[in-house]
Amino acid sequence: MREARIIRAAICSLALLPALMLAQAKQDVDLIVTGGTVVTMDKGRAIVQDGSIAVTSDSIVAVGPRADIESHYKSTLTIDATGKLVLPGFINGHVHVPMTLFRGLHDDVTLHDWLYKYIFPAEAKNVNEDFVRWGTKLAAAEQIRSGVTTFADMYYFEDAVAQETQAAGMRGVLGETLIDFPAPDNKNHAQAMAYTEKFLKKWQGNSLIHAAPAPHSIYTCSKKTIQDAAALARKYHAPLLMHVSEMKKEADDSQAQNGMSPVAYLDKLGVLGPDLVAAHCIFVDEADRKLLAQHQVGCVHNPSSNMMIASGVSPVPEMRAAGIAVGLGTDGPAGSNNDLDLMEEIDLAAKLAKITKMDPLALNAKSVVEMATIDGARALHMEKEIGSLETGKKADLILIGLDAPNAVPMYDIYAQIAYSLKASDVETVVIGGRVVMRDRKLLTVDEPRVLEKAREYQKSIGASLGTE
Repeated sequence: MREARIIRAAICSLALLPALMLAQAKQDVDLIVTGGTVVTMDKGRAIVQDGSIAVTSDSIVAVGPRADIESHYKSTLTIDATGKLVLPGFINGHVHVPMTLFRGLHDDVTLHDWLYKYIFPAEAKNVNEDFVRWGTKLAAAEQIRSGVTTFADMYYFEDAVAQETQAAGMRGVLGETLIDFPAPDNKNHAQAMAYTEKFLKKWQGNSLIHAAPAPHSIYTCSKKTIQDAAALARKYHAPLLMHVSEMKKEADDSQAQNGMSPVAYLDKLGVLGPDLVAAHCIFVDEADRKLLAQHQVGCVHNPSSNMMIASGVSPVPEMRAAGIAVGLGTDGPAGSNNDLDLMEEIDLAAKLAKITKMDPLALNAKSVVEMATIDGARALHMEKEIGSLETGKKADLILIGLDAPNAVPMYDIYAQIAYSLKASDVETVVIGGRVVMRDRKLLTVDEPRVLEKAREYQKSIGASLGTE
């Protein structure tokens, strides 16, 4: 009897073994980032000490305490984030990346003079597809180094920008600029619209590239150009990018010519909508803010640019209070801001609001970190994909080191990010599950070759303008 019981027990144990083995089996994933302080920027703004993130393909499959993640998932690729902050990748909501090659060409002038006296002539003489490619490569290196994983661009030959952005592994909302004079890539309205439609068709469904029409502004585009661009965006369910209310002259001229503000004029044209990303939004009064909020327009604040050209100060606290999604952008990188350091914009956005309102509470550290991450995603209408570290979202994340003198001590994480940490503290960058920078080494851009080409362009551009 005793032997029979032992045999039956052994048989039962064998029967349970597959179930036990199954319960203990770990799921294979492509990447685990483990042991860091995970600043999720999710709805509850959860911060996970000693946290980990599991990634499969281009998406996050789990976020949580390290012990939980490591008990359920395994990977041949693990990044140790011990002693580091892990954040969603920063979002640069407004920039013109090929203009890195015009960096420092002519500064300390008004926006109107900068555009019409210097930049438009320089572009006419120098901008071609090769220029755009090398400028984009240079910008990709700079942005990745500063923790930017997604950027919204407005320029010419935008298909070339898209190709180089994809090659660098970056995520881009890329707007082909439409303007009412002969541009470097398209010489008339019909050519520009045909190029833009082809561009939109080509990149539809791409995991990294979101192609868009980008009418430059109300002062360089006719009513027809703006409305045609908006119609094209809506035909292809694409974003629409535009400079809006950036200059006092723009606002004054709109009142004189249209009898209303730039925002009201765009509303009259039927352009305001949840696909529009409006850069700058400096001269927007209460009525304008109501329109922007009502139509779910995303706005992008560019503090360095607005300060450098003395354009004015965007009423960011009031826009946020009105329910408008406000992101951050570097603008530039020439004349209106000569770098692509979004961490600098985080710092300046808070301080600019404080000094102009004479109120240290006008825009706090947490708010500006939100503007660089989840609110930046909302401004680009991409909050379902990016902007926070949550299950199901794209695996766009950065590791920031905390060993530099400027990084210690740390009492408040948001304050540390906003006011103490620098772009140089970014160590590792992952975009769509792909490691594009590891321990400060760029993996997707040939940085020495790009720098060499940029120096060559400096000579040729200077010669074309007679500044050599």
